[in-house]
Amino acid sequence: MDIEALADGVHVVESGPEDGPVLLCLHGIGSSSASFARLAEDLADSVRVVRWDAPGYAASADPEKAPGLDGFADAAAELIRRRGGRAHVLGVSWGGVIALRLAVRHPELVASLVVADSSVGSGADPEATQRMRARAGQLAEQGTEAFAAERGPRLVSDAAPAELVDRVVRTMADSIRLPGYGYAAEAMAEADLTPELPQITAPVLVVCGDKDRVTGPAASQAIAGGLRRVAYVVIADAGHLANQEQPDAFHSWVRAHLHVTARIPF
Repeated sequence: MDIEALADGVHVVESGPEDGPVLLCLHGIGSSSASFARLAEDLADSVRVVRWDAPGYAASADPEKAPGLDGFADAAAELIRRRGGRAHVLGVSWGGVIALRLAVRHPELVASLVVADSSVGSGADPEATQRMRARAGQLAEQGTEAFAAERGPRLVSDAAPAELVDRVVRTMADSIRLPGYGYAAEAMAEADLTPELPQITAPVLVVCGDKDRVTGPAASQAIAGGLRRVAYVVIADAGHLANQEQPDAFHSWVRAHLHVTARIPF
């Protein structure tokens, strides 16, 4: 059974055994906790899955000011502290960037990471930085429905079923708004975690869809190449949202990772 709660303005959904290892799930820049519903079901036997709506998204409150990447990472850290121990952290795309910064700033709270279809941040590429900073203006001009309808289909492969495309678009339209989306975009625009990656001591699983046309395999390889303890996996026939397009394969890798790092059944 899902349990919903609001802590310091951050909406979370929890499921799974209370005494199971905690897996904190951080969604992408155009999504919400809803994107991890299937994962929570698949791990319900042994993992306490905690999925947030990032500050300024979906059912979470709007931040009073731009949190920056550190602010988002600190908000995630507070959710872990409230549970009295360490957590495994799964981040997709922008959520992966937050997860990496969380592991740098609060290593004592992070047992392991899964970083999916992510990057070191848009700040590593001036053109990507410019495109990211334009996002808030595009959302303001187009509105959420048109913005989601334009961007959503790019997050999956061309072979993705129409039902999945519709779900991705609907989740985005229901989740994003200003100023939260603009705060997230600015946090991404400023970020380049390349020099910080060697500081991460937790074991990391880096995952990428082979048809990801947003960040792409090269960006995931750049993350993996900078880490100390890492496994790198490519998910076949999956776009940027590999976790939603190929959930069986993706969740099997997450379970295998947690089997090693948290001793859950495989």
